[in-house]
Amino acid sequence: MNIQHDIKIARQIGSYGDAVEVPAGARWLFTSGTPGLTAEGQLPDDIESQTELAWSHILEMLRRAGMTVQDIVKVTQYLRSPNDIQAYAGVRKRILEGARPASMLLANCELVRKDFLVEVEIVAARAEGKGQSEGV
Repeated sequence: MNIQHDIKIARQIGSYGDAVEVPAGARWLFTSGTPGLTAEGQLPDDIESQTELAWSHILEMLRRAGMTVQDIVKVTQYLRSPNDIQAYAGVRKRILEGARPASMLLANCELVRKDFLVEVEIVAARAEGKGQSEGV
Protein backbone atom coordinates (compact mmCIF):
# COMPACT_ATOMS: atom_id res chain seq x y z
CA MET A 1 0.00 0.00 0.00
CA ASN A 2 1.25 3.49 -0.86
CA ILE A 3 1.87 5.74 2.14
CA GLN A 4 0.46 9.28 2.39
CA HIS A 5 2.63 12.03 3.89
CA ASP A 6 0.07 14.71 4.73
CA ILE A 7 1.51 18.11 5.69
CA LYS A 8 -1.97 19.69 5.44
CA ILE A 9 -1.18 21.97 2.48
CA ALA A 10 -2.85 20.08 -0.39
CA ARG A 11 -6.12 19.63 1.51
CA GLN A 12 -6.44 23.44 1.65
CA ILE A 13 -6.58 23.49 -2.16
CA GLY A 14 -8.25 20.31 -3.41
CA SER A 15 -8.69 16.54 -3.33
CA TYR A 16 -5.10 15.39 -3.53
CA GLY A 17 -2.18 14.51 -1.27
CA ASP A 18 0.97 16.42 -0.41
CA ALA A 19 3.28 13.44 -0.96
CA VAL A 20 2.89 9.73 -1.59
CA GLU A 21 5.57 7.15 -0.83
CA VAL A 22 5.78 3.86 -2.71
CA PRO A 23 7.02 0.76 -0.87
CA ALA A 24 10.04 -1.19 -2.14
CA GLY A 25 9.26 -3.92 -4.65
CA ALA A 26 6.18 -2.24 -6.09
CA ARG A 27 5.18 -2.54 -9.75
CA TRP A 28 4.97 0.83 -11.54
CA LEU A 29 2.66 2.09 -14.28
CA PHE A 30 3.35 5.31 -16.20
CA THR A 31 0.77 6.57 -18.69
CA SER A 32 1.21 9.03 -21.50
CA GLY A 33 -0.81 12.21 -21.63
CA THR A 34 -4.30 10.86 -22.36
CA PRO A 35 -6.93 13.06 -24.03
CA GLY A 36 -10.70 12.60 -24.09
CA LEU A 37 -10.63 11.03 -27.54
CA THR A 38 -12.48 7.83 -28.49
CA ALA A 39 -10.65 4.85 -30.03
CA GLU A 40 -12.43 5.74 -33.27
CA GLY A 41 -11.01 9.27 -33.21
CA GLN A 42 -14.17 11.07 -32.10
CA LEU A 43 -13.74 14.05 -29.78
CA PRO A 44 -16.62 15.56 -27.78
CA ASP A 45 -16.90 19.35 -27.74
CA ASP A 46 -17.25 19.90 -23.97
CA ILE A 47 -14.85 19.59 -21.05
CA GLU A 48 -17.03 17.20 -19.01
CA SER A 49 -17.28 14.65 -21.84
CA GLN A 50 -13.59 14.90 -22.71
CA THR A 51 -12.69 14.52 -19.04
CA GLU A 52 -14.95 11.46 -18.66
CA LEU A 53 -13.30 9.84 -21.69
CA ALA A 54 -9.75 10.67 -20.60
CA TRP A 55 -10.36 9.22 -17.14
CA SER A 56 -12.13 6.15 -18.57
CA HIS A 57 -8.95 5.46 -20.57
CA ILE A 58 -6.85 5.88 -17.41
CA LEU A 59 -9.16 3.47 -15.54
CA GLU A 60 -8.81 0.91 -18.34
CA MET A 61 -5.01 1.15 -18.26
CA LEU A 62 -5.10 0.67 -14.49
CA ARG A 63 -7.43 -2.31 -14.87
CA ARG A 64 -5.13 -3.96 -17.42
CA ALA A 65 -2.24 -3.55 -14.98
CA GLY A 66 -4.26 -5.09 -12.13
CA MET A 67 -4.50 -1.72 -10.38
CA THR A 68 -7.19 0.69 -9.17
CA VAL A 69 -7.42 4.41 -8.49
CA GLN A 70 -6.09 3.66 -4.99
CA ASP A 71 -2.76 2.78 -6.64
CA ILE A 72 -2.37 6.18 -8.33
CA VAL A 73 0.68 7.94 -6.87
CA LYS A 74 0.76 11.07 -9.04
CA VAL A 75 -1.64 12.79 -11.46
CA THR A 76 -0.61 15.51 -13.89
CA GLN A 77 -3.46 17.32 -15.62
CA TYR A 78 -3.40 19.83 -18.45
CA LEU A 79 -6.39 22.03 -19.30
CA ARG A 80 -6.62 24.47 -22.18
CA SER A 81 -8.72 26.90 -20.16
CA PRO A 82 -8.72 27.91 -16.50
CA ASN A 83 -12.50 28.26 -16.90
CA ASP A 84 -12.69 24.45 -17.07
CA ILE A 85 -11.05 23.75 -13.70
CA GLN A 86 -14.28 23.41 -11.71
CA ALA A 87 -15.98 21.10 -14.25
CA TYR A 88 -12.81 19.00 -14.59
CA ALA A 89 -12.36 18.76 -10.82
CA GLY A 90 -15.91 17.53 -10.32
CA VAL A 91 -15.42 14.61 -12.69
CA ARG A 92 -11.98 13.80 -11.29
CA LYS A 93 -13.22 13.81 -7.68
CA ARG A 94 -16.04 11.38 -8.52
CA ILE A 95 -13.72 9.02 -10.40
CA LEU A 96 -10.97 9.01 -7.77
CA GLU A 97 -13.44 7.84 -5.10
CA GLY A 98 -11.58 9.51 -2.24
CA ALA A 99 -8.07 8.55 -3.41
CA ARG A 100 -5.64 11.42 -2.79
CA PRO A 101 -2.61 11.04 -5.08
CA ALA A 102 -0.01 13.77 -5.42
CA SER A 103 -1.24 16.15 -8.12
CA MET A 104 -0.28 18.92 -10.52
CA LEU A 105 -2.74 20.87 -12.66
CA LEU A 106 -1.70 23.29 -15.38
CA ALA A 107 -4.38 25.40 -17.05
CA ASN A 108 -4.20 27.86 -19.93
CA CYS A 109 -1.83 25.72 -21.95
CA GLU A 110 -1.66 24.52 -25.54
CA LEU A 111 -2.11 20.80 -26.06
CA VAL A 112 -0.96 18.72 -29.03
CA ARG A 113 -4.26 19.40 -30.82
CA LYS A 114 -6.18 22.66 -30.52
CA ASP A 115 -9.48 20.79 -30.05
CA PHE A 116 -8.17 18.86 -27.00
CA LEU A 117 -9.51 20.52 -23.84
CA VAL A 118 -7.80 18.14 -21.39
CA GLU A 119 -5.01 15.59 -21.08
CA VAL A 120 -4.33 13.46 -18.02
CA GLU A 121 -1.31 11.37 -17.15
CA ILE A 122 -0.72 9.26 -14.09
CA VAL A 123 1.94 7.33 -12.27
CA ALA A 124 0.65 4.35 -10.29
CA ALA A 125 2.39 1.76 -8.12
CA ARG A 126 1.18 -1.43 -6.51
CA ALA A 127 3.04 -3.69 -4.10
CA GLU A 128 3.77 -7.11 -5.59
CA GLY A 129 1.12 -9.71 -4.89
CA LYS A 130 -1.68 -7.10 -4.61
CA GLY A 131 -2.83 -7.34 -8.24
CA GLN A 132 -2.14 -9.30 -11.36
CA SER A 133 -1.24 -7.80 -14.69
CA GLU A 134 -3.31 -9.02 -17.61
CA GLY A 135 -1.20 -7.20 -20.19
CA VAL A 136 -2.11 -4.80 -22.91
